Amino acid sequence: MDAVRNAEGDVAVVVIGHDDAAHVTDAVRSALGQGPAVREVVAVDDCSTDGSADLLARLAASQPRLRVIRRRANSGGCGTPRNTGLDAVTAPYVMFLDSDDVLPPGAVDALLAAAAGAGAEVAGGLCVRRELPSGREVPWQAGLYAHHAVVPRPARRPRLVHDTLCVNKLYRTGFLRAHRIRFPEGRFPYEDVVFTARVLAAAPRIALVPDRVYVWHVRRSAERLSISLDRAGVDNWRARTEACRQAYEILLGAGQKELARASRAKFLDHDLRMYLRELGLRDAAYQRAWWELTRAHLTRYDADDWARNPMAPGRLAGRVVLASPEPRDLPRLRELAARPARLRPPYARAADGTPVWSGDLPQVSLEPLLTAPVRTLPLAVDAALRPRARGTRLRLRLHELYGRVGRAGPEAVEVEWCHRDDGAVVVRSGTAPLVPCTGTAGSAPGPEAPPEPPGTTAATRPPEAPAAWSAEIGVDLPALFALGAGTWDLRLRVRFRDGGSREVTAHALTGAGLLRRRAVPSARRGVVLVQPYTTHSGALALRVAPGVRGVLSVVRRRLRRLLH
Repeated sequence: MDAVRNAEGDVAVVVIGHDDAAHVTDAVRSALGQGPAVREVVAVDDCSTDGSADLLARLAASQPRLRVIRRRANSGGCGTPRNTGLDAVTAPYVMFLDSDDVLPPGAVDALLAAAAGAGAEVAGGLCVRRELPSGREVPWQAGLYAHHAVVPRPARRPRLVHDTLCVNKLYRTGFLRAHRIRFPEGRFPYEDVVFTARVLAAAPRIALVPDRVYVWHVRRSAERLSISLDRAGVDNWRARTEACRQAYEILLGAGQKELARASRAKFLDHDLRMYLRELGLRDAAYQRAWWELTRAHLTRYDADDWARNPMAPGRLAGRVVLASPEPRDLPRLRELAARPARLRPPYARAADGTPVWSGDLPQVSLEPLLTAPVRTLPLAVDAALRPRARGTRLRLRLHELYGRVGRAGPEAVEVEWCHRDDGAVVVRSGTAPLVPCTGTAGSAPGPEAPPEPPGTTAATRPPEAPAAWSAEIGVDLPALFALGAGTWDLRLRVRFRDGGSREVTAHALTGAGLLRRRAVPSARRGVVLVQPYTTHSGALALRVAPGVRGVLSVVRRRLRRLLH
């Protein structure tokens, strides 16, 4: 490691911030704490009014490696202060850090060793999103950073377009300056999407490491949300689609056709699906504006963009949006946008028998479903929790899908509950057999089956196949209680006759009483509140709040509703 450093250090870290006095010094200290590899930390204060600049100035008085630059006017975005810092650095390599995040120990050493050892212009590592205050960490694009690798040029690994962050990477300063790679100036949300496209367009040699090199703090309850979290206004979506459009044009203009295609696929698989999961929460005006913006963006796609993997959930959702001039089928699109995707009834066919999205949109063909591998099918499972004298039961119903499920032969379903704040904590309920049932394809588990949905007919499945398969299994609430309060996500694995399987989540049924909060006696805690609920993607999850803490949390939520 020492062989790749000089006495002064080889790396500059540019820290940007605006009115973030509560966190900016923590960010700067995390950069200074990287050790002698860091020659300088350039803190750019974007005209704060909360005393941030004074805090930085006092810190700089005792830290000779820290330089503070205060902008006289606020830029309105992140690109301009990053460019200001980039212009000021003197070190051979540069990194970027936001004022509300931190660099974990060893991040700079890991990236610098990888870049120097591979002769790479760019080195990237694993970023984790840390949810606060819970501390839950979710890796960002973990597949790219599963092991050490050197990519001679980005076209060799198109998946790189999915990691649009600039902060989990080390750049050779001379490379950025030689290619005049800068961030968009002014108020330009998602500036890192455009910056990353400019970097990839210059075809750098890239080193990848599995080390954690950046901690992205996610504060959903903050008074001022970050750009990536503040999605309530349609302008956020407008900015995102514009950034993605520019990224495509940059890559295509540089002759990086495969990367340009991959960037469009990324938009469908990631951006579109994320916003679709939340679209049903917005008002009608937002939905209409969002739909119009999305259709305008997708009209630029050509036949090749749609032909690749046509049954990918994002591509199918995009085709539905293009086919309808007005917002439609939002609950069903929300399920399709889930991870894994769920395609719920009704299952319609065109006049010639071809599977289609619905009777109203027969032009959206689902024919590739007939040959897709079973492990990729967007299986739809309904779920409901049922209280019984001897304990709570989970009832599941797996829907047929144009005869594919019946031919695959579903035999059993494995059930587990995963703690959302700590994915390593899992309670396995066991395995239940899947039993063919004769109800309609839109039926719910249990006696409260709704009427058959429009468009669901016997023609949508072979006569010998059942409409659905059901299973029932107990929920070990004491085991959940023993592991503490929090949210538990339901995860399922459907096993088939040939030994294959498919991981799925389950659609939460919302009939009378199905999502009712219950107080459950507990020998250890006296009383435990259990709240089944529906996630943004429509999946069933379970909140557990034991004892007095649970009661107080309910009271607080009710007071907030009354006040607002």
